[in-house]
Amino acid sequence: MSGKPGGRVPDHEEPSTGRVRLGVDVGGTFTDLVAVDRDGALRFAKVPSVPADPSSGVLAAVAAAALAGPEVGAFAHGTTVATNALLERAGARTALVTTRGFRDVIEIGRQNRPSLYDLTRDRPPSLVPRELRFTVAERCGPDGVIEPLLAAEVERVVAEVAAVPGLEAVAVCLLFSFAHPGHERILADALRRRLPAVTVVASSEILPVFREYERFTTAAADAYLTPRLSSYLRQLERRCAGHGLTVPAIMQSSGGVAELSEAASHAARCVLSGPAGGVVGAAYIAGLSGVRDLLTFDMGGTSTDVAPVLGGQALTTSESVLAGVPVMLPAVDVHSVSAGGGSIAWVDGGGALRVGPRSAGADPGPACYGRGGTRPTVTDADLYLGYLADGAGLGGELILSRAAAEAALRDLGQPLGLTPEQTAAGVVAVADAEMTRALRVVSVERGIDPRELVLVAFGGAGGTHACALADELGITRVLVPLAAGVLSALGLAIGDVRRDHARPLLGRLGAVDLAGAFAELVAGTEPPRSGPDAAPAPASGPEPAGQVTLQRRVDCRYVGQSHELTIDVDEGVAASRVAEAVRTAFEAEHLRRYGHIAPEREIETVAVRLVVTVGGPRPVPVAPPADPSARRGHRRAWTDGEWHRIDVIPRAALGAGEVVTGPAVVEFAESTCLVRRGWAGMVDEVGTLVLTHGGTA
Repeated sequence: MSGKPGGRVPDHEEPSTGRVRLGVDVGGTFTDLVAVDRDGALRFAKVPSVPADPSSGVLAAVAAAALAGPEVGAFAHGTTVATNALLERAGARTALVTTRGFRDVIEIGRQNRPSLYDLTRDRPPSLVPRELRFTVAERCGPDGVIEPLLAAEVERVVAEVAAVPGLEAVAVCLLFSFAHPGHERILADALRRRLPAVTVVASSEILPVFREYERFTTAAADAYLTPRLSSYLRQLERRCAGHGLTVPAIMQSSGGVAELSEAASHAARCVLSGPAGGVVGAAYIAGLSGVRDLLTFDMGGTSTDVAPVLGGQALTTSESVLAGVPVMLPAVDVHSVSAGGGSIAWVDGGGALRVGPRSAGADPGPACYGRGGTRPTVTDADLYLGYLADGAGLGGELILSRAAAEAALRDLGQPLGLTPEQTAAGVVAVADAEMTRALRVVSVERGIDPRELVLVAFGGAGGTHACALADELGITRVLVPLAAGVLSALGLAIGDVRRDHARPLLGRLGAVDLAGAFAELVAGTEPPRSGPDAAPAPASGPEPAGQVTLQRRVDCRYVGQSHELTIDVDEGVAASRVAEAVRTAFEAEHLRRYGHIAPEREIETVAVRLVVTVGGPRPVPVAPPADPSARRGHRRAWTDGEWHRIDVIPRAALGAGEVVTGPAVVEFAESTCLVRRGWAGMVDEVGTLVLTHGGTA
């Protein structure tokens, strides 16, 4: 299913190639595409994903958008291949080489437990089983080498690793290698010479910072995931070449894209590839509507992803834990829950209605898809309750069947003595509760009051549930963008090319040379390129497409604290006042996150970071005029505990300034928005439907 709302790009931002720029996001249920045309107009497409071969979904989306290879100038891709491999423990057979005596660091971990009061619950299994962990006689300390690494020891451990049958990857993780990487480099180089077909990752290459447990797990995850992601990306590259398409760039967890070869070399940087694109797209579109403080709400077919955006910038973290594995690389601060449109509803042993974590996925999909699915999902409940249209087309290939949804809901509800509408309403309520908890995690638990923010709803099902979630959180404004159903793909199309660099710098604030540390990082980097549109002219601050931006950050904490906060350092601050500026920013963030500060305590730095970005294109969509042929209608829908006849309005029937009053359903090309009673909406100049609670929009 595709459409083509109008849009434009200012003259100074028009791609130099005059060709289309693509963003393609492969989700668990659908593959979404957004194309930014040479005149700035946007084209959308949505097709079912192909779990067995995600690259087929990519090419199907390109075909659905009626694009030929020569038309495409730049191409960015978001993928869940690395994410799924980690969740399903389906990565490569991986070995670990570490300092003698520290073989079990990645299994011992920290003292925190997955569930504090459940003594029977264990951590997920380690990515590297104990029999594949090898030790080497060597030792470095804070001041340098304590025990040298001998050539005979290198030869011995390399031979032991090479003898492992079916080995696909090796992680080399030695003590204090973040400060003294020499021994790691020797071992890694020797392994690469002996095992040229095996992925070898040195922890000092992927994460040169202290804390051996997190550094070891991150390196192990990178080694474990890289062969799987690399294989998929190389296959995608070949298939794109066969169709005349340019080599795609890949969205990283940080919210910036990287060249395919970079992503294929270090998969751990892409474990949140898909969700990051959605946050980038939501932040940009909300900014065009004058909103800079928001919560993103991306409800797709398999999961729901939520994230905070403050001051127009997505919050990032270096403390992600994915499937029980700490991955300490920069990532958009996204929280995901298994409550998507395809999440399966079921009854637990205590007779309670539950939703997820299992999903019907793309194949067979919800019962209403008619592809063999028999168990009810959130989509089935939404369809039965009248939020979706019986017989509607979805993804260009699927026709929704309300009768099939009703049959599945009846089978689920009968043992509980529930009617189909009671069952459907219960499924929606349970899913809404799960998603509300997720939004609280990224707002209330981060020291952010959700009542002061705007909810930006997207994904195929985001608009359907947005008003209910906003009511629960006390949020009074909701934005549903014109490209809501494919917003993650738009985020990919406009994403900046990004590289992250870090180095340790442990010492008291004021005593360490921050300016010198940043200068060393800058000197050791070269600007990433975004393909044919890149321009290497350096700049600072937000810039048009093609400009290079350097963002300086420092990790710091009060002396005695265990963990640190990452603080931005303004390039314009004089070297003599950097320490003062860092302290002011640190205490402001500490107060927001933890509710207190300690002005009498000293602050110490832990690491410095440099983020180098090349700006992507910045299309400015314009609300298309109302289509006079778009026909409005009515439909029975379940609202406020009973059936009502409500307005059904095609999104194409709404031009800028037009108003919608709830209860009503607004049907977008790739998604649906349920405007609940008490809410009203108005289309703004960029085509976003702005919903307001309690009065006219």
